[in-house]
Amino acid sequence: MQKKKIIGVTDCSKYANYSNWILEHGDTVEVVKLSYKTQNFTDIRQCDGVLLTGGEDVHPRFYNQPELYKYCYADDVSEERDAFEWKILEYTEKNALPVLGICRGLQIANVFFGGTLIPDIPRWGKFNHSKMPDDTDRYHEVAVDPNSWLYGLIKSEKGVINSNHHQSADRIGEGLIVSAFSPDGVVEALDRKDPAGKSFLCLIQWHPERMNDPGSNFVKNIKTAFVEAAVSSKT
Repeated sequence: MQKKKIIGVTDCSKYANYSNWILEHGDTVEVVKLSYKTQNFTDIRQCDGVLLTGGEDVHPRFYNQPELYKYCYADDVSEERDAFEWKILEYTEKNALPVLGICRGLQIANVFFGGTLIPDIPRWGKFNHSKMPDDTDRYHEVAVDPNSWLYGLIKSEKGVINSNHHQSADRIGEGLIVSAFSPDGVVEALDRKDPAGKSFLCLIQWHPERMNDPGSNFVKNIKTAFVEAAVSSKT
């Protein structure tokens, strides 16, 4: 019997959504929670891939702009989580582990690679990208660069995605490139600028784990590619 591949999923308030979404792929994978609360970082050694989940704002001190903290949600910042996931990214880069970053996952990864964040999108002159007044996800169009690595996964230049965030990538980190934008110019996805010979790294701002259409290429293609990268990893 073939040994299951293990996906590490970082802890957050909606952890079960991400865990269940990965497990829906089938019995070739199992999930391990990587939690800043229990500081079980060493569990990453058994992982074949890592999913960085959504959640809290990244503290601006991690991108050397602590003065922007006033634009964050003060009750929704965890420097402990930031530091924990920073260590995870150091590990995944050093050991060539596949990484899928969702929402905050994109943001902490962009900061890790030397980028910065817009701490509050509406105050920076863009449309609101946070949830709707009735607490449901907002939905909007997205444009994918047809020359991007992401396009190779999604096979579509346009689509509709969900949206629930008030921060986004600003200056893009070293070695990364924007592969998808919203109509108002908010960064919706980041790829490696030169992915050849490097480990899988897919960073997206939307939430595929809870989109209305699980059959969308913006959902199933991304999960399939990520899990397959983990399954074929050499760990």
